[in-house]
Amino acid sequence: MKQKIILFIVIMTLLLVSGCGSNNMKVPVSGGSEQMAVAPLINTKNEKIGEVSFVEGKDGVTIAVIAEGLPPGKKGIHIHETGVCTPPTFTSAGGHLNPAHREHGFDNPKGFHLGDLPNIEVDANGRVSAELELKDVTLEMGQKNSLLDRDGSALVIHANEDDYKTDPSGNSGDRIACAVVKAK
Repeated sequence: MKQKIILFIVIMTLLLVSGCGSNNMKVPVSGGSEQMAVAPLINTKNEKIGEVSFVEGKDGVTIAVIAEGLPPGKKGIHIHETGVCTPPTFTSAGGHLNPAHREHGFDNPKGFHLGDLPNIEVDANGRVSAELELKDVTLEMGQKNSLLDRDGSALVIHANEDDYKTDPSGNSGDRIACAVVKAK
């Protein structure tokens, strides 16, 4: 596990330093069947503001978000069902990834969407660096709950904090940033 985290940090650092984050690149990672996908994060003006990486693990996918130029404060962040990020509203990404047809939020007694993630904290300078775990998903094409299904998936950051209970998106407000996760 420690080797995977170190490899992940090295890859993210190289991508940020070299500026070579290509759209939706899917790269095999050494060490078994682990896979990785990297996507640019864009704002409502279609400007690249960061990178999002997805690394396959034993129980799901580790997601790393590195961005700048966001409004400070806690933000809702979710995986959406369609890999399309059309600014300025990003409604093209569809709803939250929710194959079990549950209601939204970790505090919802009826369960939560598969694409629900913990809030992220954007600092006073508009920067965020966060690592999140998404259980029960995969990057393997053709598998159940794959983020790389035929229409891909999208990571969406919202303007406000997710309250973890209000359906459909936790009162997290407008979609302010988006990254496509899609197989080539």
